[in-house]
Amino acid sequence: MKIVLIGKNGQLGWEFQRTLPVLGEVIGLGREELDVSNLQAVSDVLNELKPNLVINASAYTEVDLAETEVDATLKINALAPGAIAETTRKIGAALIHYSTDYVFDGKKNAPYEETDPTNPLNMYGKSKLLGEENVKQAGESYLILRTSWVYSLRGKSFVNKVLNWSRKNTVLKIVNDQIGSPTWARALAETTSTALIAQKANLVDTLRERRGLYHLAGSGYTSRYEWAKLILAADPNRTEQLVQTIEPVSSDHFPTPALRPLFTALDCTAFEKNFELRLPSWEEALRLAMEG
Repeated sequence: MKIVLIGKNGQLGWEFQRTLPVLGEVIGLGREELDVSNLQAVSDVLNELKPNLVINASAYTEVDLAETEVDATLKINALAPGAIAETTRKIGAALIHYSTDYVFDGKKNAPYEETDPTNPLNMYGKSKLLGEENVKQAGESYLILRTSWVYSLRGKSFVNKVLNWSRKNTVLKIVNDQIGSPTWARALAETTSTALIAQKANLVDTLRERRGLYHLAGSGYTSRYEWAKLILAADPNRTEQLVQTIEPVSSDHFPTPALRPLFTALDCTAFEKNFELRLPSWEEALRLAMEG
């Protein structure tokens, strides 16, 4: 099997480079190899490589910058997924595409199911929702996996931010009214890969039969405040921390260009039933991530 991994250097893409080789040959593409905002290039590269499976782990994820960098956001998050889906359909390949909990407005106050109405509050969420719709319209053998609060110990994740803040400040103020399902990138990549391995013999046909939208995120949910407290408690280098107090504050305390939905926990029952897999609890995954 030949697999094209788009977005190889992101948090999720990096982990996929560890988990996908058991499936077959992996061709990882970063920005240097493929600019996904160039739709013709997307089509040309996939037509040339002719993979059996494409995993799109690329995205424009700068939520606040997306409010002003609208063109780039739409190209990467909305138009590119459509182009990828169309090309995979034409060459007879399967597609895994990732979306976000930010397609919801956060007013349900209970874990969101796939059938719940969407109503994104910011350009990032709107662009990702358009990406979902474009994949549905253009794709044939695909899974769209909505996830939530993805992090790793690489890059600019919330976990790394909290660890860095703790080494520079004695007091941390963390919002306690934003609630979601923290998702370790490695667990997300491993679970996705395990689902694909189980269907390897007839992957394209199986994903055509089961195609659609599924939620896949860390089990359970928490506030950013409670998440930050566990990050600090699980820090293997706690002696480096300067922080003495963590104060809960509302989102109003930190005005941002983009509105954030307040409650976006995801109900992952549909994925669990269809693929007999689930991610570990967000607490367990965090402890594993901190152990390296």
